Amino acid sequence: MLVAGALLAVALLASLVAGRLRVPGLLLFLGVGMLLGSDGLDAIHFDDYDLARKIGIVALALILFEGGLTAGWDEIRPVFWPSVSLATVGTLASAVITGLAASYLFDLSTLEGMLIGSIVASTDGAAIFALLRVSTLRRKLARTLEGEAGMNDPVAVLLVLGFIEWIKDPAYGVADMAGLAVLELGVGSAVGVAVGWLAVQGLNRTRLASAGLYPVASIAAAGLSFGLADIAHGSGFLAVYLTGLVMGTSLTQAKRTVVTFHEGLAWVAQVGMFLALGLLVFPSQLPEVALKGTVLAIVLTVVARSASTALATLPFRYEARERITLSWAGLRGAIPVVLATFPITEGVPGSLDFFNIVFFAVLISTVLQGTTFEPLAKRLGMTTNEAALPRPLAEAGTIRRLGAEVVEFPVGPDDAIAGRMIRELGLPREALLNVIVRGEQAIPPRGSTRVEAGDRLHILVRQEVAIEFRDLLERWRNGPIGRPARKPVKARSSQAIATSRPWREPDGDPAHPGRIGGEDVVEQLRTRRDGVPGALVVLEDGRFAISGPVLMIGSSQALQRNVRRRIPSARGDGERAWWAEVVAALVGEELRP
Repeated sequence: MLVAGALLAVALLASLVAGRLRVPGLLLFLGVGMLLGSDGLDAIHFDDYDLARKIGIVALALILFEGGLTAGWDEIRPVFWPSVSLATVGTLASAVITGLAASYLFDLSTLEGMLIGSIVASTDGAAIFALLRVSTLRRKLARTLEGEAGMNDPVAVLLVLGFIEWIKDPAYGVADMAGLAVLELGVGSAVGVAVGWLAVQGLNRTRLASAGLYPVASIAAAGLSFGLADIAHGSGFLAVYLTGLVMGTSLTQAKRTVVTFHEGLAWVAQVGMFLALGLLVFPSQLPEVALKGTVLAIVLTVVARSASTALATLPFRYEARERITLSWAGLRGAIPVVLATFPITEGVPGSLDFFNIVFFAVLISTVLQGTTFEPLAKRLGMTTNEAALPRPLAEAGTIRRLGAEVVEFPVGPDDAIAGRMIRELGLPREALLNVIVRGEQAIPPRGSTRVEAGDRLHILVRQEVAIEFRDLLERWRNGPIGRPARKPVKARSSQAIATSRPWREPDGDPAHPGRIGGEDVVEQLRTRRDGVPGALVVLEDGRFAISGPVLMIGSSQALQRNVRRRIPSARGDGERAWWAEVVAALVGEELRP
């Protein structure tokens, strides 16, 4: 217990130092392991490659699950196919190019070279996720890299296992590897989606006794997903990532608690994996492969990654600068080192040399790319003034379960709302600015309060206006500020008359109508809250409409007269309050400039 606590404390210190030095934290974690290992201070003797492989597999599963959980399908969907292409075509191309180079540099057979190329072909999920969380890379590129990192590990594992089998059995071939890929990826995808869907259904419909039980349930889902896929000869890594992706998209109960827990757990998994792999490395053996390993690392990062990225993104709309950025963000990390233990545990001849070659190549490529990526992205104009992986929606207690979301909006110096008063922001009625966090202070917002750069606005938003609210957030960034101009009412003789009739089923959902009387609904002003579905909306032609048990369409004045006649005969306080709210809203619309 003392050793474990001390190692975690040292890892925390290393992460702080890494942040100050602007180097990937994993390098320092590996360095700590090497320092404490048999070839260093000899404080911890560890040479069990099989145990290291098991630690790496478990850690990688937890890291991939957390990656899918924090991303969610809504974020990955716009870049899904480019990510898939990078994870498959890109990984395969990197493996071939690097494998041929390794075969030539180290005088290996083609199969042995391809095995090394396959080991270092995939980007590292832990390294990519850690990089993006402190990066300001454009959202499109960040999500592309995140999706690739979550999906390319299964492809690399398939290649490694296939070439190991091919080396051991010359009768094995490309057709066998293709069949293995179809089986593993197909089963892994099916199991991952199925377990994720079942977990979401169960957690959303069940109220557990304590909020602390929800992370336990999520760990169970991750374990079941990986284990079931593996038993069925599928890819457990792909399954666990997809399970996290499904849960991150649809989970509503205690989502913030689950995500926060798995962020910490993934961090612990990274530390444990990096330390264990560092203990396996004998620094005295690295000079033997230093020169050729450096050349292989350059081929991997400069040639193989660039060529594979260009090939994989060829069918998609990416600029040259975007392709350069994506290629330089292909960080390697602990995953290739974990994969390098596979040939050792399988008894492949010369596999200990493979391990040192892979470790040195990964070390050089990580230092080279990790320390220069952010400056290069800025130089290419591929960064913004906000985090690459922000969390715009955050759960607070059971708010989301009750039909609302909490949005945290960080105000940048170039945002359109910087310097504006709260009353000018155009907040819809279904949204409420709760607090402004400025420095170390929480400021209660007033209409006259001015927004400053560096503020963090916390807004409570009803889910029914969440989509429209995202458009408002975009205007807060880029302008224009305020409510958009509305189309003027067309002059027509029927304007003075409020037509009414019963609401019919073909009219759609009265609480959220999309089209009324042949006109599109352009804005929903009010939503009825007394248990009876209904709304006050603005139509495309400028008229107003009231949906509910009775549909009314007309001008503001005509509807006010109609509604006022209904107030005395209202059935209960709820209906009476609704009609009063409608009248007040219509009067307010008349005063609107």
